[in-house]
Amino acid sequence: MQCEICGAEIRGKPICVKIDNSELQVCQKCAPYGTPVDKRTPVSRKISPVVRTVPRTERRPKKDFFDILKDELLDNYDQIIRDAREARGWSQEDLAENIKEKASLIKKIERSEIVPEDSVRKKLEHTLNIKLTERVDEAGQEVSHMKKDTTLGDIVKIKRK
Repeated sequence: MQCEICGAEIRGKPICVKIDNSELQVCQKCAPYGTPVDKRTPVSRKISPVVRTVPRTERRPKKDFFDILKDELLDNYDQIIRDAREARGWSQEDLAENIKEKASLIKKIERSEIVPEDSVRKKLEHTLNIKLTERVDEAGQEVSHMKKDTTLGDIVKIKRK
């Protein structure tokens, strides 16, 4: 066996030492570089017992039609935010102060450099009384309850043998 520090052949029994939280098998010459490791470390019996917590299983609601719908950010979100802010007569700094965000964030959002996170989007919608998202289905089609959408029957042609 070789010493894990100097690489010399270990004659006899190797010494187990701890150096920077690593246990190494070393020779007699390299043993002073670390602290000796005892094979058994006594455990104190005075440790308070750990209370086990049983994880709660949350009941998920059954999948619904609305689960396949998701909200998507409007393409012109920057213009909507700018128009609503200017309609109130606020500067970008005033808006940032009202939603407790940095003015540089508002500037970047209004220049379309970044897309607002959900938390920031919700603050903007609430403060400016605007809607920045639209509900679309997974196929990317806008959902409207007023007009008839394309159905599976409109797309599929049935072949009969």
